[in-house]
Amino acid sequence: MLAMDYRAVRRALHQIPEIGFEEVETQAFLLDQIRRMPQERIQIKKWKTGLLVRVEGTNPSRTIGFRTDIDALPVRENTGYPFQSQHEGKMHACGHDFHMTIALGALEQIAQNPIKDHVLFIFQPAEEGPGGAVPMMASGAFQEWKPDFIFALHVSPEFPAGTVAVREGILFANTSELFIDFYGKGGHAAYPHLTYDTLVAACHFVVGIQSIVARRVSPLNSAVLTIGKMSGGTKQNIIAEHARVEGTIRTLDQETMALIKDDIERQVKATEIAYHCRSRIDYGANYYQVYNHKKYEQPFVDFCARKAFPYIICDAAMTGEDFGYFLKEIPGFMFWLGVGKTAGLHSSDFKPDESALEQGVRVVSSFIEEGI
Repeated sequence: MLAMDYRAVRRALHQIPEIGFEEVETQAFLLDQIRRMPQERIQIKKWKTGLLVRVEGTNPSRTIGFRTDIDALPVRENTGYPFQSQHEGKMHACGHDFHMTIALGALEQIAQNPIKDHVLFIFQPAEEGPGGAVPMMASGAFQEWKPDFIFALHVSPEFPAGTVAVREGILFANTSELFIDFYGKGGHAAYPHLTYDTLVAACHFVVGIQSIVARRVSPLNSAVLTIGKMSGGTKQNIIAEHARVEGTIRTLDQETMALIKDDIERQVKATEIAYHCRSRIDYGANYYQVYNHKKYEQPFVDFCARKAFPYIICDAAMTGEDFGYFLKEIPGFMFWLGVGKTAGLHSSDFKPDESALEQGVRVVSSFIEEGI
């Protein structure tokens, strides 16, 4: 009989959300849970605020990897949960509390019933930013235990609770953050001719780049270029000497990403000339596409059918995930796990159906146990 209460674990994690590379309390909680499991075959390595946990196989010839993310978002919670976030302005609004609970549940199963091969459970920090996958993979700890194949899941409110959704090839998009600062000359609102207004420059820039996807990207390709935030100025009667726009770029191929960035840079240069300002571009965190390898995705689909786990073949999504960097180097796949209808991912009132927890543990641990 398993000791772990999945809902209690998820709720405890939900109350202690921490953003990237600050997951100190989360790491301590995870270690406490892991140390309650049979320890005979468990080895643990810390990496920054994350963990690498290996269950040694009985007669290993390879290492199977399962990755989960552990960070939260800077979102003020509005769920009304009795167990809502105790960290003001932070929330597990992307379901990473679900992801960690499922990983712990699967780890408990494998610790109690070791399989032939090694199994590496990767508790990765900073998925939401600034990006923990690349530095974690480069670490000596990871390289020593590097898996031969790897998989992961992400919860989704688009599918019924407990339903698996997966596809071969591109699942998640290439993504890039976008931050542009415009610097001009401020002054009195009554003397605009003596200034270089950066708010006007930024507004024209935002309007101008709307033509990039519409007129520069092939209609047969998919791309998103969104400016979600604009800021500038200090008072209604002072012309702003600085303005900033923040956004995101998402594409289903690397070539389109390069094309969009090139056109953005052209538009920025044009804005500098037209509005007598200077600028600075920062692409922030860039995430590589999540590309599912058929060699492992197809056996997973066959496994779901054989086990009568509800599943569908889904479309690609413009979501971004730094698990793509793992798949760039190690073959494997990622799948969606439905959590029922609720507010969308990253929403302050995201309330996933907890009945999906047990199903998630069952799917992950059973797939590992079959040793596919």
